[in-house]
Amino acid sequence: MYFIYNLLVIVLLVLFSPIILIALVVKPKFRAGFFQKAGFYKSVPKNDGKKTIVIHAVSVGEVIAVEKFIKTLRDNFKEDKIILTTVTKTGNEVANKKLSQTVDEILYFPFDLFFAVKSFVRNTKPDLVIIAETEIWPYFARELKNNDIPVVIINGRISPNSYKGYKKFSWFFRQVFKNYAKILMQTKGDMERIVDVGASKDITEVMGNLKFDISNNLSKEEIDDLKNQFKTKKNPLLVVGSTHKGEDEIALDTYKKLLEKIPDLKVILAPRHPERLKDVESLIKTFGFSYSKRSEKGNFENSQVVLLDTMGELSKIYAIADVAFIGGSFSGTGGHNPLEAAIFDVPVVSGFSTFNFKDIYKFLTEAKASFVVQDEDSLFAILEKLFLDKEFYAVSSEACKKVFEENSGAINYALNVIKELL
Repeated sequence: MYFIYNLLVIVLLVLFSPIILIALVVKPKFRAGFFQKAGFYKSVPKNDGKKTIVIHAVSVGEVIAVEKFIKTLRDNFKEDKIILTTVTKTGNEVANKKLSQTVDEILYFPFDLFFAVKSFVRNTKPDLVIIAETEIWPYFARELKNNDIPVVIINGRISPNSYKGYKKFSWFFRQVFKNYAKILMQTKGDMERIVDVGASKDITEVMGNLKFDISNNLSKEEIDDLKNQFKTKKNPLLVVGSTHKGEDEIALDTYKKLLEKIPDLKVILAPRHPERLKDVESLIKTFGFSYSKRSEKGNFENSQVVLLDTMGELSKIYAIADVAFIGGSFSGTGGHNPLEAAIFDVPVVSGFSTFNFKDIYKFLTEAKASFVVQDEDSLFAILEKLFLDKEFYAVSSEACKKVFEENSGAINYALNVIKELL
């Protein structure tokens, strides 16, 4: 079966080689890590008597999801070697930014071809491999099994739509899953689906969701300092985060309507991509709002809107919000992480496109900690209610806290499994 699998992969590579070569030339992100992925790894020295743990997070979202888990792993395995792998260029960049001081090596994950996988295993010499979310690489898992190296899926998920595709090839995946030591899924539904696809009940468990194991790491003093920097005083504050093209207009138009009901309302507007900042600044001018820029120490003393034109601050800015609108949800891109705001007990409002965080939104919306709306009119209606109905707001804010209390613990669950296997 694996011979046929490798043969098919090679045939597909040959067939699509012209397209692949063009992509490698014109798209730098496709070139990133290419030689490592193809199996050109330097040998990673083995510490005498110490273990080597490899953890794989394919891209940005997975790296962010496992960040705290990796730091906890380091705290528990201080002397052992930890290697983090990614597939994408942006994932690698975020891994280096966030975890270069925590892990020993950051590498690119090999193509699922026998020569690349064998080179990776030979040079990294892992004692355990952890795969974040449901990244299934058939030959990679088989090679680890043949070398008596446990491989574990953590934070696994399989959506109802993905399940339909997997189910058609359950005869294949049933054999692949035999190579895994443990499969730890986010929810009972995820577990049931992957078992139906072919995973053994004996190795499949529910661990919860690593994304809920984030903490409010800002002290009261730090939050008060942020409020002083922005000079929010007692003004109600809406933070509009991670907007994409077309969403700034929606947010600003809604803000204009809200001002008729809430004259002292202030807004922090944070576009997702820095290259859009000039366009968004022009848009704010077009709407006629007074504004200032965070990079110029802008605040609300003489501004209605502060443009957050600095990098890496948005997640802590949510701490001073009363309500958050999360972008990427009217643009069709699937939304962004609502937990960054909810961790501060801040109710979240999003547009209809939230498939990137579908599981998380399910928890939040059922608890009334977040609200998914279909259009601009319903966006205005829910924001108006959150700002003006104190009882409604209090229930939603408390729901944010409750959701985290009920879904935390995934890190410790996964960590205990890892300790048993090592």
